Amino acid sequence: MYDKVSTDLNFVEREKKVLDFWKENEVFEKSTQLRRGGEKFTFYDGPPTANGQPHIGHVLTRVIKDIIPRYKTMKGYDVLRKAGWDTHGLPVELEVEKRLGISGKDEIEEYGLEEFIQECKKSVWKYKNMWEDFSETVGFWADMDDPYITYENDYIESVWWSLKEIWNKDLLYKGFKVVPYCPRCETPLSSHEVAQGYKDVKEKSAIAKFKLKDAEDEYFLAWTTTPWTLPSNVALCVNPEETYVKVKVFVDDKGNVIKKSKEHESCADNHDHGEFKVERYIIAEALVDDLLEGAYEVEETYLGKDLEYIEYEPLFDYAKIDKKAYYVTCDTFVTLTDGTGIVHIAPAFGEDDSQVGRRYDLPFVQLVDGKGEFKEEVTDFAGKFVKDADEPIMKMLYDKGLLFKVEAYEHNYPFCWRCDTPLIYYARESWFIKMTSVRDELIENNETINWMPKNIGKGRFGDWIRNVQDWGISRDRYWGTPLPVWECEEGHYHCIGSIEELKSMSDNCPDDIELHVPYIDKVTIQCPQCQKEMKRVKPVIDCWYDSGAMPFAQWHYPFENKEIFEERFPADFISEAVDQTRGWFYSLLAISTVVFEQTSFNNCIVLGHVQDSDGQKMSKSKGNAVDPFEALEKHGADAIRWYFYTNSALWLPNRFSDGEVTEGQRKFMGTLWNTYAFFVLYANIDQFDATKYELEYDKLAVMDKWLLSKLNSLIKEVDQDLEKYRIREGAEALADFVDDLSNWYVRRSRERFWAKGMEQDKLNAYMTLYTTLVEVSKLAAPFVPFMSEKIYQNLVVGIDEDAPKSVHLSDYPTYNETYIDEDLEVNMDQVLQVVVLGRACRNTANIKNRQPIGKMYVKTQEHLSEFFIKIIEDELNIKKVLFTDDVSEFTTYTFKPQLKILGPKLGKDVGKLGNLLRDLDGKLAMDEINTRGKLKINLEGREIDLDKEELLIEATEMEGYISDSNRELTVVLDTNLNQDLIEEGFVREIISKVQTMRKDAGFEVMDYIKVYQSDNDKIKNIMSDNSKEIMSEVLAKDIVFGQEKGFIKEWDINGEKVTLAVEKTNGK
Repeated sequence: MYDKVSTDLNFVEREKKVLDFWKENEVFEKSTQLRRGGEKFTFYDGPPTANGQPHIGHVLTRVIKDIIPRYKTMKGYDVLRKAGWDTHGLPVELEVEKRLGISGKDEIEEYGLEEFIQECKKSVWKYKNMWEDFSETVGFWADMDDPYITYENDYIESVWWSLKEIWNKDLLYKGFKVVPYCPRCETPLSSHEVAQGYKDVKEKSAIAKFKLKDAEDEYFLAWTTTPWTLPSNVALCVNPEETYVKVKVFVDDKGNVIKKSKEHESCADNHDHGEFKVERYIIAEALVDDLLEGAYEVEETYLGKDLEYIEYEPLFDYAKIDKKAYYVTCDTFVTLTDGTGIVHIAPAFGEDDSQVGRRYDLPFVQLVDGKGEFKEEVTDFAGKFVKDADEPIMKMLYDKGLLFKVEAYEHNYPFCWRCDTPLIYYARESWFIKMTSVRDELIENNETINWMPKNIGKGRFGDWIRNVQDWGISRDRYWGTPLPVWECEEGHYHCIGSIEELKSMSDNCPDDIELHVPYIDKVTIQCPQCQKEMKRVKPVIDCWYDSGAMPFAQWHYPFENKEIFEERFPADFISEAVDQTRGWFYSLLAISTVVFEQTSFNNCIVLGHVQDSDGQKMSKSKGNAVDPFEALEKHGADAIRWYFYTNSALWLPNRFSDGEVTEGQRKFMGTLWNTYAFFVLYANIDQFDATKYELEYDKLAVMDKWLLSKLNSLIKEVDQDLEKYRIREGAEALADFVDDLSNWYVRRSRERFWAKGMEQDKLNAYMTLYTTLVEVSKLAAPFVPFMSEKIYQNLVVGIDEDAPKSVHLSDYPTYNETYIDEDLEVNMDQVLQVVVLGRACRNTANIKNRQPIGKMYVKTQEHLSEFFIKIIEDELNIKKVLFTDDVSEFTTYTFKPQLKILGPKLGKDVGKLGNLLRDLDGKLAMDEINTRGKLKINLEGREIDLDKEELLIEATEMEGYISDSNRELTVVLDTNLNQDLIEEGFVREIISKVQTMRKDAGFEVMDYIKVYQSDNDKIKNIMSDNSKEIMSEVLAKDIVFGQEKGFIKEWDINGEKVTLAVEKTNGK
């Protein structure tokens, strides 16, 4: 009837068979074809870079990206799941450089640009097969047969079109700005790229002494965290509104400020400083005490603007300048939170510095080349990388007597996200998109996005766009989309928006032009303004622009597929990790805002990063990185999927732990699988074919109706959760239901499946459980697609040839409102709560569940009917459950004096009071307090009234009773056992041990046996007196005393040592 089901939890091999089934039957392709014509639902996949390997974090992103499209497909939507490959960018170039044994732009050009570009094109597919195998193993369904590829001409042409649109809006411009710059890659970075590479580093800051011109031993003290910029200094800057002072100090021959004795010209601490002299420093008044550890005298006070244009002597003489320099400027960007209140200005290396330089017409000094090394005119440091020059520069200043102080400090510094080189801020020409002009539109469009969690949209992402900077889009590299701007010798520019436009303006553009460097750079056009020859400018564009252009570029829009794009824009759903907040999420919104004036996605789940089990960032160097393929081979995809869905809120960091994955698999998948296996076992024994029966609701038992009510409530809840992208909540609801299904419904209904024949009650149990398992397999299909498929195949496809051939070709379950009985669910939930507390009381009393108990009392606001009381009695093995409004009779109280209050009032008599309180009848005393509000005590002939606040009152259980409570529910267990109860406990233990031996001996469920007992007369008598019950329960034909045959085992039953044996017999 049904395929036999193994109860082992080795899901990996089962998943491989499911994968084969999906491929052989083209289930993914059929699932998309089936829903053609349905309501559109669009998912955008943030494309992976094919030349990088997948890591464990990609499992998280894949399973989140997969669950919603699976759900929507089963709901009948026509879901777009187009895969793509992000192929451009510096990571590819670095990989090729490494493989070719070359480094840097000079060696690339020496190798040959055409050859290098072709190597890049090949390199991007290095891990393509690995990515496809990885996605398949995880169960990530996307159209990988027709992916978009960012290096293809069609894609690039669409990107060019969008840049032409931006150009036409006067939002694409060339500017000379200080930009974040990677000296290793020799290219600027955008602000959102910089945001991805910050690290905490320990460095040294310096306070340099700038000697006032024509003054003896007078200095401005200026602070810098980048000593390497000091050779390029051309000015100082103060805050015009702040107060500055000139202070007189004494310094020793090493430049240390000393404490000067008032009476004698010597150190106040009697230190021998050798020769010392007077120096004068100008610094911010508010910072004097922080800076000067020795004695000082304030000689003059100024406002910052009073210092403007005062000249000083340069620290170094490397720069040849042709403008006035080396004087004080003013600007309010200078603060007094750090340093001296005076900063040095090097316009080539800071945006604030650059603005001051333009305002004061300062000379532009650029002593650093594109590799981040000092130029040859910096004779002392020529060829040295700037960050390596900090120490020698400070040493030189010290030798000159121009270094006041060096301090170690820790700060957050940007590194290149691609090659891990420290960035520098570097003035250069770059191309920018004027995002600052559309800031309001960005903010408005962001408000339309459903961010999960919401604080990302309001906080991290919202703050980012509120402070948006112009997007530095150009990159001085080779492997990328060429910036489609041509320039003539007259300085005119023209932006090309299509291949057709390029050919119409060029007389040397090949028909099959490839839109990459160096091919595109051979194409010239005629300047529309002066008719002179125009050549393309050198840069390629930021690869993040490629990624953000995918909503339209994947369709070659607007040149083709206009209707498809308009139907599929914006996306209904995207998801990536939190680091994409300033990466792909930003580029998507930025481009769609500038080009289409709207957002490109409506719902976004932002994922936390995956950490190791200790909460540390994973890295190969630390040895704590988890290989995703090894994890998938060990646990299977469903187990890891389930772990990521349930472990924590999706946007919080995930601590990946093998133990937690296994535990989640056991609790949910194992429970559901074993329940399914239970059904198959007995359905095969009874030859139960679900297609031959119908679920007749009116004939169902209460337990069946309860399960169907819970099932339909679950369907309603999970459907609503997934509709609202509440993945974790839906998974938790599923897990709770499966626990109730197995540990309540099946366990309470087992005897119905064991009954002989196929009576209506047994049929009802089968149909109820069958219906539930089939619906749960569909409901869980987006979460655990492999296990759901295995269950569905066996329960549905195996017996119904007209059924959809895969669970993923089925419709998602819909709830039946008529089956939902809220009162029934509430009552059964109360039963479960009582049972949980009852079990806790048994555990506290150390009484096994097989030992019957006489009575249990339950106090609750709503009393249950006899039907539910019988369930509690049976479940807890209690003879009588009694509901009551008062359980105080099972509780007594002890009283002690509150010493802080009564000590001062009674003095030494407080001890006597304690003795009286100890001997009180606790229950009567508490009744008096509850009635009068006070307790009357006769203390050596005088009566005193004690308030409740004057007493320490502790409730204790009466001997022989155990209680437990949860909010308004209290249960009290009577633990007093008589001989009849004790004997019945022995009988149940004996039955349990024999059932265990049946299983250990490998007997089938329906095998009849003979039971043997020896070595204990007490057990013999109990078994003899209760032989009929024991034999019925264990399918025994006979009980033989004093012998041992077959499978033999020694037991300790409630402290009684005994030997039992079981032997299979023929016949019934």
